[in-house]
Amino acid sequence: MLSAEEWTVVLLSLKVGAAAMIVTLPVAFALAWLLARVRFPGRVIVDAIVHLPLVVPPVVTGWILLLAFGPDGPIGAPLERWFGVTVLFRWTGAAIAAGVMALPLMVRAMRLSIEAVDARLENAARTLGAGPWRVFWTLTLPLSVRGILAGAVLGFARSIGEFGATITFVSNVPGETRTLPLAIYSVLQQPDGDAMAMRLSAISIALSLAALVASEMLARRAGRGLHVL
Repeated sequence: MLSAEEWTVVLLSLKVGAAAMIVTLPVAFALAWLLARVRFPGRVIVDAIVHLPLVVPPVVTGWILLLAFGPDGPIGAPLERWFGVTVLFRWTGAAIAAGVMALPLMVRAMRLSIEAVDARLENAARTLGAGPWRVFWTLTLPLSVRGILAGAVLGFARSIGEFGATITFVSNVPGETRTLPLAIYSVLQQPDGDAMAMRLSAISIALSLAALVASEMLARRAGRGLHVL
């Protein structure tokens, strides 16, 4: 049985992961489509920036977010001045950090799926009179749904496992930013924290496995639906 503190950590992790995935999903798909279908100057640079969180230390990403969303930052200052909103030491800040770290994985999965759609099918639809939006909604999007689902679930799994950028950006606040990885790190500093760390680690592994299994099941179901069409 989990204690009230452990339930708080689990539910907060699920909330942060879901929020990060939902908010990042349209951004990731737009970037994936742009990189897969549009040729423009600086495309390689945009691609490198999107994947930068995969290769730089997460602490660096968290520090950049802190500079951007801090009281004097280019994003944080207008938010606080005009709307009275701050994401520092808030679960929303943890969701932002998780979303930024999950973005490269989501973009990569979706981009590969979009690139797998035969461009000749899209060209044939255009020659038959379909406009760009109709081609996108009726052809490109349905045929790339596997990548979208895979990217979304990978993003969720990555979000609930985020540690370095989160602790640097929004610290380790119990009940507010202390997600599963941060809670495990905290209890490991305690002499009697091994049992709690083991329970939280088991939950983290179970959630990640469940996300991956759900991704595979949804992708197969979507694939059967496309075959029927």
